Amino acid sequence: MEAVVAELGGITKRCSVDSNVSRVAWLNRTTILFAGREKWSLDPRVTLMENGAVTEYSIEIQNVDVYDEGPYVCSIITNNKPKATKVHLIVQVPASITNISKDITVNEGSNINLRCFAVSRPEASITWRHHSPRGFHTFVTAGEHLELAAITKDQSGSYECIASNGISAPDVRTVQVTVNYPPLISKVRGTGTAVGHKGVLQCEASAVPRANFEWYKEESRLFNGINGIKIENQGKQSLLIFLNVSEEDYGNYTCVAMNPMGITNASIILYGPGAMHDVNGAAVLSHFSLCSLMSMTLLYRLLKF
Repeated sequence: MEAVVAELGGITKRCSVDSNVSRVAWLNRTTILFAGREKWSLDPRVTLMENGAVTEYSIEIQNVDVYDEGPYVCSIITNNKPKATKVHLIVQVPASITNISKDITVNEGSNINLRCFAVSRPEASITWRHHSPRGFHTFVTAGEHLELAAITKDQSGSYECIASNGISAPDVRTVQVTVNYPPLISKVRGTGTAVGHKGVLQCEASAVPRANFEWYKEESRLFNGINGIKIENQGKQSLLIFLNVSEEDYGNYTCVAMNPMGITNASIILYGPGAMHDVNGAAVLSHFSLCSLMSMTLLYRLLKF
């Protein structure tokens, strides 16, 4: 038996005959498709090929699908002797992803399970690839399920499910994973500014959701537009701007970054020319009171939720 492999589309089955043939027919399993030139099949996709050569008796099936797979027989009677040519049709289907997890947002430390299912013939292989926000592309695992335990912020980003069976180009779908995590102050910068000049303190924090910023001097919160102070929040960065520095402005300031996941702070110094300071003009830990910080955390979460 001859095996014919076909992708979704059209397929032609050929049968050779000669002048001694008295009867000829095409069958699919036990169903007669054509008897001579008379069509018995009710399927409009099945047609008899119009060939100039009398030595060929062929049929064509258009828009082949998996239900057409199976044995086909060209039955011939020559000199009252039956003869059959058998063909087995194998239908191949390119990989197509039919079900994939939706985009998901989770808190850092959570466990997640991503899924990706595909249909194909032959069966597709499924692999996962991670594209991190930093631009790294890494192979993760193979299989329909991707489990991430105690997820970290570095595991956020897009996860590509790639389904391939070698029939055509792989089918690729993406799941976006967002990981919430508390603020982490990554950059602080103080400044040495003379009286009467403009001074700027900088505080930068990474966080998801994006952090909100507050500024304090000792226990007093500072507000935009009061006492010659301007506060500018630009994405993950906050600037405390002194439009006209006075002697009273010198000292230690606290930048507080918060989101629903948590709260953190850092101390930054505004100093005069010649004053002693560290390389960043700031201390990593502030002397902002623990009581104040805990009170602010509780109040922020109550307001959020």
